[in-house]
Amino acid sequence: MVTSTFGETGRIAIDAMGGDLGPSEVLEAVKLALADIDGLNPITLVGDEAVLNPLLTRAGLSDHPNVDVLHASEVVTMDDKPLHALKRKKDSSMVKAIELVKENQASVVVSCGNTGALMAGGTLRLRTMEGVARPALAAVVPRENGHFVLIDAGANPDAKPEHLLHNAILGSHYCSVMLGIESPRVGLMSIGTEEGKGNSLTADTHNLLKRAAGIINYSGPIEGFQVFAEHVDVVVCDGFVGNVMLKSWESLANFFSTVLKEELRGNIMRAAGAILSKGAFQALKDRVNPERYGGAPLLGLRGNVLKAHGSSNRIAICSAIRAANATIKGDLNHRIEADVLRANELLSPTTLS
Repeated sequence: MVTSTFGETGRIAIDAMGGDLGPSEVLEAVKLALADIDGLNPITLVGDEAVLNPLLTRAGLSDHPNVDVLHASEVVTMDDKPLHALKRKKDSSMVKAIELVKENQASVVVSCGNTGALMAGGTLRLRTMEGVARPALAAVVPRENGHFVLIDAGANPDAKPEHLLHNAILGSHYCSVMLGIESPRVGLMSIGTEEGKGNSLTADTHNLLKRAAGIINYSGPIEGFQVFAEHVDVVVCDGFVGNVMLKSWESLANFFSTVLKEELRGNIMRAAGAILSKGAFQALKDRVNPERYGGAPLLGLRGNVLKAHGSSNRIAICSAIRAANATIKGDLNHRIEADVLRANELLSPTTLS
């Protein structure tokens, strides 16, 4: 039997003071979430009561039965060094939100704040779940006819094969919860699909993933040009490669959007055509919009941590709350822990060094 220490409350703790747009945008996101998400779990807003209470009143949420406030007198800023912030700002909204998860008073923390501090705080305070060596960031990315999960998107740039094996399990379960795919196809990012292609990390990882085929649905190595085609549902890589891939995709999407706008404004005929094609352009924008899933979870911890972009608006933060709610409903961590332990049992002690 698998024992666990994960929070059972189902409460979502939100760092209300993190993010570029301030707590008012967070409150508007909570208002949207309460209206749009069926079965939304209770929410605790963590931050300065003097700031949050008037905003709650303005949003009409001051007496809402599923929303409460935990006072925190300090704020971790974007300029704070992660470890310094954790040590010196113990009464910050971010640290206290993480502590709620650690103390089983909440099941997930959502923050738009300092990425380094949130990752360090989650890892140090919550610790990794049994059997997981390193946590990993997951990101949902659009592809042909749907989306895929990219893991690791930046948490562990110096990965070992066993870390990537765990990433495959983490990403598979997150894909099932967020994208509704029962048995996600897992691909290993490499420079070729033939046996022996890639470096020693990809070669050794490929062998481990084949051995865990009864736990994950491993499809084999994939190349860069296959990532956005309908080949796999989970792309596994180390945090260095994943972070470069994610930022490159986001930059390329913005580039094409800018170029398209410039070309459509080139003359009257193009502008007229753009007006007639407005619906198609809006559908394309919605399809590639990173705000659709709102954030990246740090998977593999004894508690759920979800990082939203610092520049997230109310729609993106609402999406992050939706993702947080889905991780609770899907019993994500219990399922991950069981499969990680099964995978580790399949591997010899010499392999998992």
